[in-house]
Amino acid sequence: MNIKKLVWLEFKQHKSQLISGLLAITLGIAVIVGIRSISVVSEKAVAINLDNLGANILVLPQSSNVDNYYTADIDAPTFPEEYVERVATSTIAGVDNMSPKLTRRVTIAGQKYVLTGILPKNELASKPIWQNSGLYGSELKASCGPNPSNETLGYKDEKLQRKSIDSLSADDCMMGYSAARRLNIKEGGTVTIEGKSFKVAKIISETGTIDDDRIFAHLHTVQNLLGIKAQISAIEIMGCCNAISEGLLGKLRNILPDTKVTTIGQIVSTQIQTNQMMNKVSLIFLIIIIFVGGISIGNFMWANVNERRKEIGMLRMIGFSRTVIHKMLLAKAFILGVLGGVIGYILGTIAGMWLGPELAGLSVNPIPSLIGVALVISIGVSLIGSLIPAYLAGKIEPFSNMQES
Repeated sequence: MNIKKLVWLEFKQHKSQLISGLLAITLGIAVIVGIRSISVVSEKAVAINLDNLGANILVLPQSSNVDNYYTADIDAPTFPEEYVERVATSTIAGVDNMSPKLTRRVTIAGQKYVLTGILPKNELASKPIWQNSGLYGSELKASCGPNPSNETLGYKDEKLQRKSIDSLSADDCMMGYSAARRLNIKEGGTVTIEGKSFKVAKIISETGTIDDDRIFAHLHTVQNLLGIKAQISAIEIMGCCNAISEGLLGKLRNILPDTKVTTIGQIVSTQIQTNQMMNKVSLIFLIIIIFVGGISIGNFMWANVNERRKEIGMLRMIGFSRTVIHKMLLAKAFILGVLGGVIGYILGTIAGMWLGPELAGLSVNPIPSLIGVALVISIGVSLIGSLIPAYLAGKIEPFSNMQES
């Protein structure tokens, strides 16, 4: 009689024990898969929300004053526009979007306003809040997060998707909410800036930022208008928070040595800390469940060994070696691990798909890669929990348990 036959007979004759042991590992795996299914989508949702805060790195000329991050580009010295291409053609990872701009104060109707030259697609991608003004175009995917290779995994919030507009005519401009009110201009109206007439293509809804007081026109139009060709005063960069923590700023400074590269520490630290917290929560649950699952399987296997001491002694008496006894119990644990992993993955996925929308307001889709994780954990926990019982079972001598107590 071989080991496979013995294991099959064991399962057939002890169905209740099989079910209880399988239940212990299945529930543990189901909890891991359910939590991980929700947390992966939650991590992605948080990453997208934080990514939608906008640009978090600012590149300025070395002599610029950065006392105020949000106004540092106004009337700042300039540097060549080709610096954008220098970063774009580098091998630096973690740069999601770059928005070059040239900003100067101009006088309109006797009052000072801030004129900012932008490249529309890049600028609007860096200003997700502008989407509230109806500035829509092709969607840009956020890559910031603990696992940039992941898709949205079911997370979708149309209000937070980054959008871009493809073009802005040389004779058009966009006007901030406060600037439009001061000039008493509505969409479709005209405004004269430095002797050139612009059509107000869009009035940006109130954002509560410095952008409310700005007038935006195409970068190259502003360069020509101000006589500052091929020059910019700043580059706003959307950098992946993980890349920033891994030295992105230093890499940018190496490529652009004569510039000042700074970041919004609060946004970046919030991004990094939130992603780390999500990973730690998942890890804590994983450790707890592995510990509890290992003990449960170990207790089950040890109880099974104690109940079957006479049977094991008889097997030893008819010639089965300790190695065979070890293999028999570990094979049983392996099969329990495989069954527990597969069933646990199915139950955990179903639970995640049900609880995600109910508890977290997130749509959770099945994550096929988790089935491999579930199998590795369930088989590993089952085998580790069975090592000591298997070892002790192998020490049972052939005749030590034959006499009735």
